[in-house]
Amino acid sequence: MSDHSTARLRELDRRHVWHPFTQMQDWERDEQIVIARGEGCWLIDTDGNRYLDGVASMWTNVHGHCNPELNEALKQQVDRLEHSTLLGLAGEQSILLAEKLAGITPPGLERFFYSDNGSTAMEVAVKMAYQFQVHRGRPQRSRFITFKHAYHGDTLGAVSVGGIDIYHATFKPLMFETFQAPSPYCYRCEFGFRDNAMCSMKCLDALEVLMKEHASVCAGLVIEPLLQGAGGMLVQPPGFLKRVRELCGLYDMLMIADEVATGFGRTGRMFACQHEDVVPDIMALSKGITGGYLPLAVTVTTDEVYDAFRGEYAELKTFFHGHTFSGNPLACAVALKSLELFERDGLIERVQSRTRRLSELLGPLADMQHVGDVRQFGLAAGIELVADKRTRRAYPWDEKVGVRVCLEARKDGIFSRPLGATIVIFPPLIISDAELEQLVLGIQRAIQAVTEV
Repeated sequence: MSDHSTARLRELDRRHVWHPFTQMQDWERDEQIVIARGEGCWLIDTDGNRYLDGVASMWTNVHGHCNPELNEALKQQVDRLEHSTLLGLAGEQSILLAEKLAGITPPGLERFFYSDNGSTAMEVAVKMAYQFQVHRGRPQRSRFITFKHAYHGDTLGAVSVGGIDIYHATFKPLMFETFQAPSPYCYRCEFGFRDNAMCSMKCLDALEVLMKEHASVCAGLVIEPLLQGAGGMLVQPPGFLKRVRELCGLYDMLMIADEVATGFGRTGRMFACQHEDVVPDIMALSKGITGGYLPLAVTVTTDEVYDAFRGEYAELKTFFHGHTFSGNPLACAVALKSLELFERDGLIERVQSRTRRLSELLGPLADMQHVGDVRQFGLAAGIELVADKRTRRAYPWDEKVGVRVCLEARKDGIFSRPLGATIVIFPPLIISDAELEQLVLGIQRAIQAVTEV
């Protein structure tokens, strides 16, 4: 326990800490929660108040906070080795984790490049895809096809393949250009459809036009499979992903699947691609890989891509990319234990059960006066708030309606964080039915308190 009072910690935070995705002028005005401990699905502040972790600590937590077995795996590894580079040395834990991952990733994805977070996993994927094309004698293939509303991280390469203007527009002069396809989500359909099937068909038609026109200069296509997370929990219609895979094959383009948010059980399968039996050429993994404990990421690819980088030293086919903490043994040891718990505890089946319960709990929210849409895939959901339900008129950004709802939910012991006017539900995978009910009902009450006045 810290020797510092909550007031002192808040003062130090205001003085020194710059928080991510946070308007610090607002932050400095308020009395912020200071988290000191965790227990299961709960976060506990320095005053002993408990908050149900409704966003799995930035979409990472799987087995709950301070899981005794994950704690023990970390303690055992730290007594053996804290870190050793993978540049010029192999590492026991990174080898064993790669073997384990090869047994659960889609077939053919057997080569693992380690980094430390979702952004770096995507940077690796983008650079790998381009250099692959160079080695095939097609250096002109330097562009990518991306999707509107996409989010792939905050480093510049990841930003370049993103599609959320409010996050990315400021950095446009620093970004490389992509060809952006429409996102297949009818609620925001730019073609005017209100039907998922029609929206999906039109988006696929538009995507194929892009591919046909630009395949000769594109290294690959980048997609969040089934669920666009930071874009607002936007769910893709059934069959969309499978058709994207077919088109990538037809136009000889690498398919890069960003499973940073959807991987490791979140959707009710270990990886979202498995719902439609899709095998991408490159897949980015992070967030839940260590159960929320430590930074770790993996970019996974095929032997075909890997073999393109093999050659004589003087040929300079080496993939000149790396990170100081690539394959960190502490993170890899925890990841191995996390995967063991997945298997032993039947966690995927548990997620499927909780998914059905979440769907039942979300049903009544769709009828609320200022809820425009409720979207769910697995144990991930978004509740989009609108100023006018009939016209779907959005709340002005400066009204901060999403922020206000999440602050109101704290009165019921719930921590959530919005995506604009969309309230996110993304709890630890081990959440109980009772906790799930508390989470949804607390958010429902907060929406009523803020919007129905």
